Amino acid sequence: MNLRDAKIAIVCDWLTSFGGAERVVVALHELFPDATIYTSIYNKKNFPQLKDAKVITSFLQKIPGAKSRHQLFLPFMPIVFENFNLDAYDLVISSNHSCSKGIITKPETVHVSYCHSPMRYAWDGYQKYIKEYTMNGIIKKWGKRFIHKIRMWDRLAADRVDHFLTNSAYVGKRIQKYYHRDATVIHPGIEIQKLKTTKEQKKYYLAVGRITTYKKFDLIIEAFNELEVPLKIVGTGIEEKKLQKLAHQNIEFLGHISDQDLSKLYTGAKALIFPQCEDFGITPLESMAHGTPVIAYKEGGALETVKEGISGIFFEKQEKKNLLEAIQRFEKEEKNFLPEKIHAHAEKFSNEIFKKNITKFLEAL
Repeated sequence: MNLRDAKIAIVCDWLTSFGGAERVVVALHELFPDATIYTSIYNKKNFPQLKDAKVITSFLQKIPGAKSRHQLFLPFMPIVFENFNLDAYDLVISSNHSCSKGIITKPETVHVSYCHSPMRYAWDGYQKYIKEYTMNGIIKKWGKRFIHKIRMWDRLAADRVDHFLTNSAYVGKRIQKYYHRDATVIHPGIEIQKLKTTKEQKKYYLAVGRITTYKKFDLIIEAFNELEVPLKIVGTGIEEKKLQKLAHQNIEFLGHISDQDLSKLYTGAKALIFPQCEDFGITPLESMAHGTPVIAYKEGGALETVKEGISGIFFEKQEKKNLLEAIQRFEKEEKNFLPEKIHAHAEKFSNEIFKKNITKFLEAL
C-alpha cells in the first residue's frame, strides 16, 4: 500500500503544554493532516497548531484538574491506551515518552513508535525522581511500589511496537538497554527563520524551559548569584517560587512569553545556559537558529546538536565551579562565535529535514 493511501493515526501520551515531544506531534500532523490524533488529555487552548485536527481523548479529559496535573493520573495511563480502538488504521505512529506505545493494534497494522525516551521515572531516572520531586511523603512511599508494576507493564508494552524511531543516539542506547530493541535515529526539527542580528551590545545571558528539578535551574541561580551579571529566565514550573527567593537582583524571571518576544530574547542574548541532561533538547537548537551560542552540560542530546567552538562550549560536571569556568571561558572567546556559522549549523535540524527523513523511513516499510 502506498503511504498516501494508508489510513493513519497519531498517538501521544498527552497534549497539555507545548514542549519537545509535542513539537513532533505537530510536525506529524503537518505531514499527515488527515490523521486522527489519540491522546489521554488535551488542553486545546495551548495548541492552536492543531485547530483543524481531529483529536480523540480518554475518560481522563473530563476529570477536573487533569489538564494541569496529568502526572497524578499515571496509574490510569496503561488502561487509557489499551482501550483506544485502532482497528481501522493501516499505520499508527506513537510519539512516546510514557505509556502511549502500549496501544494494541491488529497484526496487519504497522506500529511505529517515535520514542523520546524510555519512561524516565520508571527506569534510569527512578531514584532521582523519587528523591527530588516535590510531593507528599505518603505518595512517595506508595509511588515506589507502584513504579515496580508500571516498569513491568512498560517493558511488555515495548514488545507491541513494530519499529522504534528515536530523537538521538543517546536515547537509542537506553532503548536497547531497557527494551532490547534497535532504534533508528531521526533528529526532531525546528522552524528555521531567516537570521536576524542586533547592533546593540549583548549584555545578558538566557535560560529557557520548565522550571523543574532536573532542568538544573538551581545551578544556574547559584552561578549567576556569584557572577552578578544579567540573566533572564523564561518559563514556569514547580521550582519557580523557591528559586525566585534565592535569586539576586541581576536575575529576572519572565514567566510565559510569546514566541515573538522569545525570538527577540534569543537574538539579544550573549549565550543560552543549558545545564541539564536532555534526551535531545530543543532550546539549544532554537538558540542556535537565532545565531546565539550555547553553554551546555556535556551529556545527552546536546552532544549531537551543539558543535564545540562553532555553536557553543561544554562543561563537564553539573557543579557551580564548572559552570562558572565555562562562562568565564566563553567571555574570553565570545568574538569567535559567529552568528552566521551558528545559524548555518542549526539549519541541519530543520522541520523540513525531519519530515523528509520520517517520510523516507515510512515509505521504506
